[in-house]
Parts: sequence; C-alpha cells; structure tokens
Amino acid sequence: MTASSAALAALSGLGFGLSLIVAIGAQNAFVLRQGIRGLHVLPVIAVCAVSDIVLIAAGVAGFGTIVEAMPALLTVARYAGAAFLLGYAVLAVRRALSSSTLIAEGAGATVAVGASVLTCLALTWLNPHVYVDTVVLLGSFASTYAAPERWFLAAGAMLASVLWFLALGYGARRLAPLFARPLAWRILDSVIAAIMLALAAGLLLA
Repeated sequence: MTASSAALAALSGLGFGLSLIVAIGAQNAFVLRQGIRGLHVLPVIAVCAVSDIVLIAAGVAGFGTIVEAMPALLTVARYAGAAFLLGYAVLAVRRALSSSTLIAEGAGATVAVGASVLTCLALTWLNPHVYVDTVVLLGSFASTYAAPERWFLAAGAMLASVLWFLALGYGARRLAPLFARPLAWRILDSVIAAIMLALAAGLLLA
C-alpha cells in the first residue's frame, strides 16, 4: 500500500460518507434544532459522531453480512423507530401550536442534557436506515478495497461524519436571529413534524 492509495481511499471514504449523511432526516433535523437553540450542542454532536464511528467501524469490519443474514433485527428496529418518530412528530406539532412554548424557547428555556442525549440516541439507533447506510452500504463499498486501505476509507467516512455534525450543530447558530420570532419556531417545528411523519410512514410501509 502506498501513501497515494491510502489518501485516495480516505478521500473516497470522505466523499461516500458525506453522500450518505448530508440529507434531511430525523437525526439532522434534531441537531439543527439544538444548534439553533444553542442547547447541549456539543453532547448531541458527540453522540451522533461517536455513533457513526462505531457503526462505520462495524460495517468495515464485516458486520454488514450479519445484519443482512438477520433481517429480523432490522424489522424490530423499523417498528421501534417508527413508533418513536411518531411520538416525536406529535411533540413537534404540540410545540408548533403552542405560542407560549415557542416564546420560552426563544428566551433560552433549557432541557436537561440527559433528555437531549437520550433523544439523540433514540433518533440514531432506532433508525434502521442508519444500519443500512453505515453498516451495509458503506461496509459493502469498503469490501472492494484491500484490508489496509479499507480502514483509511473508514477513517475518511468517520471524518465526514464529525465535520458534518460540527458544521450543522454550530453553523445553525447563525440562524438564531431569525428564530428570535415565535413564527420561525412554529414553521421549523411544523417542518420537523412533517419530516418525522414521512419517515415513520416510510418505515411502516417499507
């Protein structure tokens, strides 16, 4: 293995990782909302990034074949994830319809860091698409590389995850002036509710 082949594998992993993660989904919507509020941003980013790193490592190590061989695991995750997404959608709708809540959030109301972390963990690990993307798709892509280069590809994909969540979480703070108005929160929570409902429906109808 040469330095150039290792660098090429890492760049391939970076690009492939970004192509999988840069999409509107439950996890990204939650990170965006936390970033705008400036609430427990670092712990939430850490949960997302570490989870991706673990899943990417599992995929590159060959666990994708295990997941494919045990479809019941994805079925359980599918229904559990759909139930959680439906519940989160209901909460988003309630926030969108409650002007007092929106004003309180704009004034800096806080939620326990544990609650934010648990919500982020659920949105990550109860989403079967996460396993398909990181463990199965990325694992299959990595299997086309030789063993040493495979882990450089994994490192590139892991870096993509870390960079994306840092940019999303802390970049969202620039939108804070816009969300000083309750109407902006109402619109955001309505969009989040629609995303969660669509994802839940997709899981149930898959």
